[in-house]
Amino acid sequence: MLKSMTGFGNATVESNNLTVTAEVKTLNSKFLDIFCRLPRQFSDKEIEIRNQLTQQLERGKVELSINYTRTGEVRSGMVINRTLVGAYVQDIKETANGMLMSVPDADVLKLALSQPNAYTAELPDPEAGASDWLLVQQAISQAIQKCDAFRRQEGASLEGKFNEYIGSITARLAEVEEQDGRRIPAVRERMRASVVELLGNEEFDRNRFEQELVYYVEKFDISEEKVRLKNHLQYFMEVLNTEEANGKKLNFIAQEIGREINTIGSKANDSAIQRLVVQMKDELEKIKEQTMNII
Repeated sequence: MLKSMTGFGNATVESNNLTVTAEVKTLNSKFLDIFCRLPRQFSDKEIEIRNQLTQQLERGKVELSINYTRTGEVRSGMVINRTLVGAYVQDIKETANGMLMSVPDADVLKLALSQPNAYTAELPDPEAGASDWLLVQQAISQAIQKCDAFRRQEGASLEGKFNEYIGSITARLAEVEEQDGRRIPAVRERMRASVVELLGNEEFDRNRFEQELVYYVEKFDISEEKVRLKNHLQYFMEVLNTEEANGKKLNFIAQEIGREINTIGSKANDSAIQRLVVQMKDELEKIKEQTMNII
């Protein structure tokens, strides 16, 4: 089954005092390009997260964001260095008294709290950090699964479009084959009329005329191109319905289809076939555009 590179998935996991929301968005890209927005306390887990995204999403531009919210009792994570702040307060008061100034206690405390190292980081709880990380992992896994399901759904839609486009090219090829049966007699008559007009009568070397006709028929012959084009179209459908179907392989086959269509157009020398060739090329461009969005 085909998978599109366009996808979206989000998941929210909750515990008694924590809510984690993970969101995964993917777009088409030639390579795997990952961008992560993580809470600062999980920045050391980025490599592990990238490996998980690589294994499950394979290819595309991937953006992961984590929203991390405490719902229970919240601690600031910072504590006041009371000893140092007390020293700051004492020094500020002594300085103010020495300058015969009166400074309100609230202003003294505010100034002391703004001094360097007035706060220290509270040591994290290892057990709480481990349980939080498990919750984050659950949210990421669920978001990736939903994104992958979205990609499969989009891939199924693209598969239907490919069937439609290939069917349209096949129908145009059948019309080319029908028109080709009328083309050679028309070429022969056109050449005969040109020779008669040039010579002014029908007394010309018919053997030489037939030789020239054979040369032009061989030059304009598109039998091999029609067979190869039909085979490429069948091969595209065969690959499309296998597990090995991927955007790069389908694009390679589409290029081969394009070569045969272009050759038919250049060799046919027939306005009706040229119109059919333009229609086939239009459908082929749609195929090429969509293969760029397949993993």
